[in-house]
Amino acid sequence: MIGLLTACRIELMRILSLRPAFSVLILAVCIYAALYPQPYRNEALRDVPIALVDLDGTDSSRQFARRIDASADVAIGAELPDEPSAEREVFARQLYGILVIPKYFERDLLHGRQSPVALYADASYFLIYSRIAGGVSAVAKTFGVEVETARLIAAHVDPAIAAAASDPMPLTTVPLFNPQGGYATYLLPAAFVLILQQTLLIGVGLLGTLRDEGPASSPAGALATVLGKLLAYLILQTAVLPFYLIVLPYLYDIPRLGNPLVIFVFSLPFVVSVSALGMVVAALFRSPLTVQLVFAAIGIPFLFLAGFSWPTEAMPKALHYLALLVPSSSAINGIVSVSQLGASLSDVRTPFLTLWALALFYGCLAVGLEARMRRSYEARSSLAS
Repeated sequence: MIGLLTACRIELMRILSLRPAFSVLILAVCIYAALYPQPYRNEALRDVPIALVDLDGTDSSRQFARRIDASADVAIGAELPDEPSAEREVFARQLYGILVIPKYFERDLLHGRQSPVALYADASYFLIYSRIAGGVSAVAKTFGVEVETARLIAAHVDPAIAAAASDPMPLTTVPLFNPQGGYATYLLPAAFVLILQQTLLIGVGLLGTLRDEGPASSPAGALATVLGKLLAYLILQTAVLPFYLIVLPYLYDIPRLGNPLVIFVFSLPFVVSVSALGMVVAALFRSPLTVQLVFAAIGIPFLFLAGFSWPTEAMPKALHYLALLVPSSSAINGIVSVSQLGASLSDVRTPFLTLWALALFYGCLAVGLEARMRRSYEARSSLAS
């Protein structure tokens, strides 16, 4: 126990005294927290500008255009006389879509005939395209229902029957756990977990490679040394985790339904597994520069394997199994569930046990590699003497 506590104390002192490790484990964590969420603070795109080409010029077409302009998603950026002039604005990136209201729009509506409008949206920006398509479709559906209802009422149909006939299945959508339907609410909780993993991996990797006195200089054995270091990283993360998983979601108004105790209990195997993985990588590469390059290179693959940019269930089986070896893959699903969705530990049993299995696996590897390094160091020392 004394050796374990000594190793923990030494590692904490190294975190504070080694400038590269301090920069990654403390300064980088603060910088990421301040800068990363800024581009997403608006949550959702609003008032995406599109061009209007109104070839009908009637009261109905103008009313339809005003409805679209008044929606939260789309704004009429310019009313142009024809499609070529609207295309020039889109190609110049001044506008992101074209809405064409055809000639005889009002006449066809009044005669009960279909009067299709044409919408061209810039799909090279997926979020912009989805906003334009969703906003215009919603307004067009509502406008069509109102026109049909008014036409039936004018034909002396009971108003209740006319409304039911025009819209037999009215739909009310309620977004759960993301009431704004925002990008920040979806992205940031998962990104925070990935940031925690990457900074901890690089920091532990640097600490493992920046050895001044050799591994055998520690008075503790390999097991106690590894456990002491893991305890030091846990102590450090007890300050970082509440900041990232509770304070930052509060500051950025991200929904929080989870119990803090459940969040911390779930985060425990995540920190241990990531720390142990960092020690394993440090023991394998033994160079600070190599560790930084390796973790910088695999940061993007870790992002995709995490499954929040594309579901892991839709990936090839090999990648799905590979994702299970990365702590963030299970941690993101579990931490987001317990913190945002209010899930209990029994609800996230599978990722929780997966993280403990990874912690045990990487921990045993770290102990084995630490013992091997000690034997190698002692052998070199005896030869030198």
